[in-house]
Amino acid sequence: MKPHILLIAVCLLVSYFSSSARAQFPMVGGSSTQTKALPGTAGDQSPKGTARISGIVTDSAQAKAVEFASIALYNKTTDKPVDGTVADEKGKFTLNKLVAGEYRILVSFVGFRNKTIDNVKIANGQSLDLGTIQLSSNVKTLSEVTVVGQATLIEEKVDRLVYNADKDILAKGGDATDVLRKVPLLTVDLDGNVSVRGSQNIKVLINNKPSTIVASSVSDALKQIPADQIKTVEVITSPSAKYDAEGSGGIINIITKKNNLQGLNLNIDSGVGNRGSMLSLNGSYRKGKTGFTLGGFGRGGYNTPTKTNLDQTSVVDGVSTLTRQAGNGNSSFLFGQYNLGFDYDIAKNQSLTAGVRYGVRNMKNKQDLLTQLFTDGTLGLSSSRNVDTKNLSGTVDANVDYLHTFKPGQEWSVSTLYSRNDLTNDFSANLLNSVGELTGRQKNLNKNVNQEFTLQTDYQTPIKKNQMLEFGAKGIFRQVNSDYRYLLGGPTGDFTTENNGTAGSLLYHQNIAAGYTSYTYTTKNRYTMKGGLRYEHTFIDATNGDGTNLGVGDYGVLVPSVNVSKAIKGTTLKLGFNRRIQRPGLQQLNPNFNTANPQNITVGNPKLRPELTNNFELGVSKTIKKTFINATFFGRVTNNAITQVRQPSDTLAGAIVTTYQNIGHQQAYGTNIFANVGLTSKINIGLFLNTFYTRLTGETTGSDGLSETVTNTGMTIGGGTFASAQFKNGWGAQGFAFMQGSQVQLQGRQGGFGFYSLGVKKDLPNKKGSVGLAAENFLANRWHIQTVLNSTQFNQVSDVYLYNRGIRLTFTYKIGKMTVEAPRKKAKSVNNDDVKTDGGGQTQSGGQSPAGGAGGSRP
Repeated sequence: MKPHILLIAVCLLVSYFSSSARAQFPMVGGSSTQTKALPGTAGDQSPKGTARISGIVTDSAQAKAVEFASIALYNKTTDKPVDGTVADEKGKFTLNKLVAGEYRILVSFVGFRNKTIDNVKIANGQSLDLGTIQLSSNVKTLSEVTVVGQATLIEEKVDRLVYNADKDILAKGGDATDVLRKVPLLTVDLDGNVSVRGSQNIKVLINNKPSTIVASSVSDALKQIPADQIKTVEVITSPSAKYDAEGSGGIINIITKKNNLQGLNLNIDSGVGNRGSMLSLNGSYRKGKTGFTLGGFGRGGYNTPTKTNLDQTSVVDGVSTLTRQAGNGNSSFLFGQYNLGFDYDIAKNQSLTAGVRYGVRNMKNKQDLLTQLFTDGTLGLSSSRNVDTKNLSGTVDANVDYLHTFKPGQEWSVSTLYSRNDLTNDFSANLLNSVGELTGRQKNLNKNVNQEFTLQTDYQTPIKKNQMLEFGAKGIFRQVNSDYRYLLGGPTGDFTTENNGTAGSLLYHQNIAAGYTSYTYTTKNRYTMKGGLRYEHTFIDATNGDGTNLGVGDYGVLVPSVNVSKAIKGTTLKLGFNRRIQRPGLQQLNPNFNTANPQNITVGNPKLRPELTNNFELGVSKTIKKTFINATFFGRVTNNAITQVRQPSDTLAGAIVTTYQNIGHQQAYGTNIFANVGLTSKINIGLFLNTFYTRLTGETTGSDGLSETVTNTGMTIGGGTFASAQFKNGWGAQGFAFMQGSQVQLQGRQGGFGFYSLGVKKDLPNKKGSVGLAAENFLANRWHIQTVLNSTQFNQVSDVYLYNRGIRLTFTYKIGKMTVEAPRKKAKSVNNDDVKTDGGGQTQSGGQSPAGGAGGSRP
């Protein structure tokens, strides 16, 4: 069945069910509607009686209903909760089937002061109307409140871990990379590449939405997100069927700060340091049913030297070649992100959201390479190479989303997203002989355009009080164009493709049709079970420049997921299983022959197939007084794995060519342990440890030129600590330290690394702003990472030196006066979390990023 036919059929089915649901469940707020307790509330165990209590919750300042306010009923004698419910969209609530007695009622909602109603007496058969209950805003008293506790740093849910990042004072002037380094289960190396439990096959979402910014390079995308705009980070290690099947390592969802305020405001954030500076302006305006947001963020990096060393030995046809290379240079970057958002409440239960975002990424690197070739121990060639690489992109994302809420928990949504990423990945090189004379020139031009359109619809409805049913459909239509040219030239004159120059193109169409269903059930004895099935069919049409079909076939996959949790006296147990697929990214597919470093050449393979991974995990968490402890044991088995394969070049002496093949088998087993200790109400300390065993198996070329099986195993250990403290008069301090051990690769090991930071902050009067000072890696001038690769054909030792000692001064100020409004449910957005990347470009042997590649853009 064609993708568009499948989508139309499912949309009609969803529309039918939503119409049936409207007939079965009248609109909330109607005269016949009774709002029931949500699953998991005290109402599940409420006693059976004949009395009832009702009322209406309103805002005392604006005389408007407070939607979805929480109402809790307590036994006045025992002070234990008896029942509970949530107000509807008109602020109305009803508690039914109550026994006679004396009660206390607590009414609460975010942004308002709690309201307690004492001495509530009811008799059997009585209907007690409490009338209008007014809640007053607590915004006016924020500057007078003394905080005696801190928000929970880490929360556990049935399928994810939530890290509350909005308390991080070190984040001022930083980016999302600085925040993710502190999230349990995640590892972020010094280049910004992110992995979950040792796997970089992850998907990163921003507010539940994908972006071609992220698809191009995860590490670069994280640098575009200001850290102090991040509210929470969700690590979804066992995604449900609702999520795309892609991302074998898991999903990271970054939630940015939002507000539900009426009025006009403007936030100004700035920072300056020895390695980079930033400026951010974010404003919003809301009046009544309409809201607008307009923002911009820019960050520049400079003054960053680079240094690499490489020793490489290879044997071809009995001749031994030693390549010795040293590189020195500098890098700079400029990131920017600009957005315009709009939301409109069509009705109390319907909303429309739209937005446009433009992102720019300019990365430049200059490096001087000195290369010496020794043949059988004799120096045969010495040359220099001045390389200038450019990685430039501009990305546009536009979305329109619609949400219809029938009752709390029952909703239908339609989401659309259009994304376009124009990516330029070029390098130019001047070749010099041993006396510094220009002997030749090289140039690689690689232009890529990645476009995609997504349409999805989702429907969910509660069944009774303790069950939830979800289902939906999705279509993704992608097109990638990649044009590449490798040009050669003499000391003067024009460039040409003659004498081993190349030119070509890749046209890649990938259409995905998907459907899913998910079911959640919560028992009275606090078991929660969530299971689902998702089917995705991928249609691929890939051709090269002359129109030749590359023969990449279509494929379908059925993806099951099961998550179970149980709470036992303060201890939570979790068990999960899911199957995931990992489609190749454009960097793996792109056949561009990248020779930015001629001793480490990279070339993609457009015939790659997806890999399939089975994930298992068992977790336990417990709160002991002021200490929260979590331990998770996991297993991951991947077949048909996309693996980097390295072998000596047939045409260039001493060079190693890296490509990708579906020849790998990967196994990983390990544990993640972390603890959060609240020493006092204002001092918090966290500890975490990540340990896993990896076994990699793949096929490489042996010394006789024939294929041979290679297996590599080993342990990886990493861990760290963080601490934060709040003092009087608005002062605060925070520190962080992390160390990651070496990691196993198919043909060797990549060296470990570390990171640490320390910062202080002072709030301005009335919390209108703040000033801060933060330092990173201030005890050492550089980090040294050594990677050792070996096979029967070559041995390679590369040393990369990263200069990331930095200090920055930050300033934040808020302009505008806002009033609190009850948060409204906004339309859901498209959630593309598929397609494999290499985590943003792993550090290549010799420290060279693949300048001529496509950067891992989504195919």
